[in-house]
Amino acid sequence: MTAEQLGELAAIGTALLWTLSALAWTSAGRHVGAVSVGFIRLVVAIVLLMAYGQLVRGLPLPTDVTAEAWAILGLSGAMGFFVCDLCLFKAFLLIGPRLSLLVFSLTPPLAALIGWVVLADGLSARHWLGMAVTLAGIVWVVLEQPETERCLHERRQLRQGVALATVAAAAQAVGFVLSRKGIGSYDAAAATLVRILGAMAGYLILLTVFRRWPPVLAAVGHRRAMLIILLGAVVGPCVGVVLCMIALRHCQAGVVSTIIATMPVLILPCTILIYRERVSLRAAAGALVSVAGVALLVL
Repeated sequence: MTAEQLGELAAIGTALLWTLSALAWTSAGRHVGAVSVGFIRLVVAIVLLMAYGQLVRGLPLPTDVTAEAWAILGLSGAMGFFVCDLCLFKAFLLIGPRLSLLVFSLTPPLAALIGWVVLADGLSARHWLGMAVTLAGIVWVVLEQPETERCLHERRQLRQGVALATVAAAAQAVGFVLSRKGIGSYDAAAATLVRILGAMAGYLILLTVFRRWPPVLAAVGHRRAMLIILLGAVVGPCVGVVLCMIALRHCQAGVVSTIIATMPVLILPCTILIYRERVSLRAAAGALVSVAGVALLVL
């Protein structure tokens, strides 16, 4: 197995784990709110990653990471865990997940272009074709109009929602490229911890300025939500992001982000098994197209 194939497999694992964590955040958010979930999951992830660092590396904090890498990875985390997540959630509220995810599908080509400009990442014709096919499958799925969803939005809400989803896609793309630049040969878990600490700075400012600490403290006392957040933090910000760091170490940012962008398709089986929703023939066809695109990237 080549290093590139290892990175692509790690990206597939990231997509699967992040899909599971997305279900966890959705469930917990219904109980305690999205901002509280976003903050608490990072606190849990910090504790788990520090414990891992102490047991495996003898360093609870990544003190072996250079100041330059701290700055790059910290900014990457602030863009990915903080700016991207907040903007995308707000877009969900304004224009719904279907249109938000469609706009968010701009992440892979943006990451590829930024990586090409900043890191001189070379992309072959196969990579570009694989990204195009994968995104086509994703767009085919998320463009489907559910019968129960209103298709019309207020013009102002539409502009705001599209703008927020675009910012989220750009922030995620920048986060991927910065992670690839900053990861170097550092331990993936240590790099993930640096990224989360960078995002925590943004959350601390947000919670303090807008006085959102009372809901967060109340959320800590919600046992069911805390259990879900704990499980989601293990598979998402911990194991999932570590796999993402491994993927970015061995693959171009555009390829990694394209594979991870299959999350809207991967979540379809979960909606069938957990929420008992019916999946249309169009959604199934889009999933097959997306898988074919990932196969072009991996094989």
